[in-house]
Amino acid sequence: MNRVPDEALILVPGGTLVTSTPEDGRALAIAIARNTVHTIQPDLDVLKAGRPGYAGGPDGLIAAAQVVALEFATIAAANGYWR
Repeated sequence: MNRVPDEALILVPGGTLVTSTPEDGRALAIAIARNTVHTIQPDLDVLKAGRPGYAGGPDGLIAAAQVVALEFATIAAANGYWR
């Protein structure tokens, strides 16, 4: 098994949702989404084998964008919408 290292399976990188800027918040949202996928399926070979089935189609890309958007909304709220 080509596994994601345990030290990379951190659900909230840095241990906080507080960021300095919306740009940092967006990057954190993407990292959280990626880490969630790796936590659910830590075998990189399995992930890569399934990628052709969803990576090229608009439905899979839209679903991924929705996950990031939900994570970003949570981070934005935690940061008082950077006011």
